[in-house]
Amino acid sequence: MKILGPNEIGKGILIEYDAGYVNPRSSNNQYIMESKNFLDYSKPFEFYAVLQKYNTPNRNGRIYPEKVLKREAENYKKMIEKGTSLSELNHPESSLIDLDRVSHIITEIWWDGPTLLGKLKLLTSPGFHERGVVSTKGDLAANFSKALLIWLA
Repeated sequence: MKILGPNEIGKGILIEYDAGYVNPRSSNNQYIMESKNFLDYSKPFEFYAVLQKYNTPNRNGRIYPEKVLKREAENYKKMIEKGTSLSELNHPESSLIDLDRVSHIITEIWWDGPTLLGKLKLLTSPGFHERGVVSTKGDLAANFSKALLIWLA
């Protein structure tokens, strides 16, 4: 699977360079410290991510107006409350979630200015926690995240 470049459309991985980030020098430092729990396989893999921004072009050329994105975030909070906020490892081509590709569940969302932030929990298997065996998309994401944290440490 290729990474889509600026203004490129089609099937591939989207990387939002203007989506923002959690700055380790800011008041969001607690998020970085909590993410270091990734290095302990026995703990749940939870982390924070930028989910969306309003009035900012994204890599697939869309600009979501504030009114629309805030309305949809409120609707999504209902899914979170019901425990149905499942997401796939890659950006899906349709709005229908394929359970074979589910990797995480979004457990919280909130606004920080124009940026929608969220707390995600990777859906990992007991085999991953006990022996590091990668057998689900959640395991795969956790394994990549752990490797990245080791590299950044």
